[in-house]
Amino acid sequence: MERPHHEIRATYEASTITVYQAYSPALGLPAVHEGRFPAAWKRDRMTWVKPSFLWMMYRCGWGAKEGQETVLAVEISRDGFEWALRNACLSSYARGVHPDRATWQRQLKRAPARVQWDPERDLRLRPLPYRSLQLGLSGEAVRRYADEWTVAIRDVTPLAHEMHSLVRSGDLDSAARLLPQERPYPVGDAGFAHLNG
Repeated sequence: MERPHHEIRATYEASTITVYQAYSPALGLPAVHEGRFPAAWKRDRMTWVKPSFLWMMYRCGWGAKEGQETVLAVEISRDGFEWALRNACLSSYARGVHPDRATWQRQLKRAPARVQWDPERDLRLRPLPYRSLQLGLSGEAVRRYADEWTVAIRDVTPLAHEMHSLVRSGDLDSAARLLPQERPYPVGDAGFAHLNG
């Protein structure tokens, strides 16, 4: 079945959705231990969350890149996630979505969240022909993410390493069986058309 070019795919439950981030152990491990982001985690800068596990693996090199050795699965409220989407602006100008470039720039400056669509990845981290969501949070959104929306934080670094080892040995079937079960996220008619640039 052919996938839509832009589609949010994620692991989610009735009230939560899982997003991924990677940090140094100095930040990531206290977050796991405390179940929330520690005081050292900067709430005044933009943070990017990714619902796609494989896109996170591409970004952090299976947890091997410096400063990204601890891979976190952050379970957040769906209400918060959808608030961010409703209040987001595309990270780049899209003709037909924005009336003109100046309007887009004003929206981007005001928006507490931004959406970027990047090529989804396969198990070998090669780009696929459809896109995966990256959600950037700043200002009010990043504070809400850290202090209100976060329900649980898990360390999935061992999973990343195990899957990477299987991929390197050519056992893609076993690696695929370990993948988090992501499915299309039901955005419905909730006003997300402005994010499909």
